[in-house]
Amino acid sequence: MQQTYPAAEFLLVDDDPSISEFLTTYLSERGHPSNATIEGNKALDWLSENRCEVVVVGLNLPNVNGMSLIASVRAIDARLPIVVFTEKGCDEAQVRAAMRAGASGYVSKNLPVEQLYCVLARVLAAARYNARRVRLQRELLGAA
Repeated sequence: MQQTYPAAEFLLVDDDPSISEFLTTYLSERGHPSNATIEGNKALDWLSENRCEVVVVGLNLPNVNGMSLIASVRAIDARLPIVVFTEKGCDEAQVRAAMRAGASGYVSKNLPVEQLYCVLARVLAAARYNARRVRLQRELLGAA
């Protein structure tokens, strides 16, 4: 029997509101309700009161360093997938630093939207698989 999941939620944190708005609409049209902000502090406030399955973070945010935002998200939820949203010609050292800060992976915002969606859908599927695995392990250990 195939288990069905509720619609995914993505939290998009990027300095370009037009990209965030477009991607939020695109994801919502595909059944994935999303929230977007350009401010890291608002994202952290939202995460402290709400849940999502994937966070997409740009590194060039106003008022907050992308690396510290990643670390703060990690402190809120150690298992939450964080995807870094990179610019064309991004600094490789900056991406490596983001991965050390706790990012799960990265994707270029310059990809065609269908490819970007495929990457995010894969991250979402992996997150759901891991959550299910952890839940089943807890159930099995609780039954023992």
